[in-house]
Amino acid sequence: MPIPATQIAGLANGINGSRKVKPNNLKKLFTKAFRSTAVKSIFKSKAKRKPPAEIVRRVRFLLEAVDSLDDNVDPSHFDKMEELDSLLHELKAMLYGSNECEPAVDACAQLTQEFFRENTFRLIIICLPKLNLEARKDVTRIVANLQRQPVNSRLIASDYLEANSDLMDHLVCGYDDPGLALHYGTMLRECIRHQVVARYVLNSEHMKKFFDHMQIPEFDVAADATATFKELMTRHKSTVAEFLSENYDWFFVEFNAKLLESANYITRRQAIKLLGDILFDRSNSAVMTRYVSSKDNLRILMNLLREASKNIQLDAFHVFKLFVANRNKPTDIVNIIVANRSKLLRFFASFRIDKEDEQFEADKAQVVKEIAELEAKGPLFSGELHKFPSTPTGSGELYKLPTTPLSRQLT
Repeated sequence: MPIPATQIAGLANGINGSRKVKPNNLKKLFTKAFRSTAVKSIFKSKAKRKPPAEIVRRVRFLLEAVDSLDDNVDPSHFDKMEELDSLLHELKAMLYGSNECEPAVDACAQLTQEFFRENTFRLIIICLPKLNLEARKDVTRIVANLQRQPVNSRLIASDYLEANSDLMDHLVCGYDDPGLALHYGTMLRECIRHQVVARYVLNSEHMKKFFDHMQIPEFDVAADATATFKELMTRHKSTVAEFLSENYDWFFVEFNAKLLESANYITRRQAIKLLGDILFDRSNSAVMTRYVSSKDNLRILMNLLREASKNIQLDAFHVFKLFVANRNKPTDIVNIIVANRSKLLRFFASFRIDKEDEQFEADKAQVVKEIAELEAKGPLFSGELHKFPSTPTGSGELYKLPTTPLSRQLT
């Protein structure tokens, strides 16, 4: 309770000597002053923070209690939920630091070791559906950060996930629940930073599910699934090349039918761009050669060139030029291009971008030259298989993509 002004004035007068105050009374005044709430708040020291490992152990105890709750019990009624929320927020602060201070390296290492020592990592993922929204956000960031925390110069998260790969099944299946999808999707992308985890997911049955997840009606969930799929297909070069080599047939049947030929514009646009990223990667050279030797694939690319969207047209051009640049074109590829030669040449004569791009113009000129000089092999198919408009259709500005000179793409 604040000291009355009269008492403070008396104290001041006593100190200044303008008013005599007995020593005992002076002592009482000081004692009362320092016991007041206002003064206590000034001199009160911050409580000592518990060691990181101890906090993790307490979180584990609380998560075990949450996990044991019956499914028909509202987790918000758990009397320790507020404490759990607070501790999760504290763990996140330890890992990420704040505006005032950077995270302490030793504290992060202790925290990480304890997380993976007694399966707290498993519990925090399994219990996510029973946590409130803010706690879910904290958990998502904690799990993401733990993937990058070194302990004695090692990412121990990689070893843990290799031994507990079933957790990836749980994360991928999270896309089935719109309320959890974005949290689990973020965790999954961070986990597949580890090559051993990416290899597990690529070779699991879950890969086929991604083609459906990317077409979920909820746009944000579909976009998140697409981001995860792209990460899987581009991060670990050698692992992806091995996967595509062993799973080429079913993978591109799904990719073509469900993505490139999707009725959804966003899906088609993202798919054709990703296809270019995959085929232009040097690690996938064998896959690229196989892809551009298929007349069915050529048909799809020629149809994408007819899109009203110039963005899709340009991405499709960067893949289509690989079919033309292939020096070992199969007979049916040659004959399809020759049968559509006049339409193709008229199309490319009007196919321009607004900004000057010497590489684009050089590639287009090379494609036109190759098409003009191409000679049919045997009898042509009757009629034109693919009808092209005489000029590019649609509106909107073409955007520039990095390109690789045709002379270096296929030999």
